Amino acid sequence: MNIIDGFVIWIHLLSASIWVGGSIFIGVILAPMLKHIGNSMEERIILMIKIGRRFNNIAFPSFIILILTGLYNSRFFFEYPYNFIETDYGILLLIKIVLVIITFTIYIIHIKSFGKETEGKIIDNRGSEYISIIRSKIINYGRLTVILSIIILLLAAFLDAGIKFNY
Repeated sequence: MNIIDGFVIWIHLLSASIWVGGSIFIGVILAPMLKHIGNSMEERIILMIKIGRRFNNIAFPSFIILILTGLYNSRFFFEYPYNFIETDYGILLLIKIVLVIITFTIYIIHIKSFGKETEGKIIDNRGSEYISIIRSKIINYGRLTVILSIIILLLAAFLDAGIKFNY
């Protein structure tokens, strides 16, 4: 391994730490704490949206860096695409790539769904069913993103360990 590859792996790990660690912090620590902050569900949801937008300032670039460094780290597989289905490593890598695409898609839907427009609607619709729907969406998108991210990390660990299937 040359120094560039080592640097790329370090950047990949740093980005994964920001992405997954931040997501877990928001879901496991911050979201439950919001039950004790603010006077109403509307205020808590608005606060969560604002915190989420702030987190996205670092999370989105980290996710893009993860994708780019992941592509760089797996560049040799793209030279011989048949290895994606003919080797254990390739099969795991392909599953990881598919999960990354799904996670990225869900993440984009998540951040597009909860922008300033949504915040304004919450303020305009205080006490309505709309707020409960938004809350459920935030929770569900967030949980799904965290679960998929943790599974992707597990696959990364399997790839690093050189896990082999026993057929």
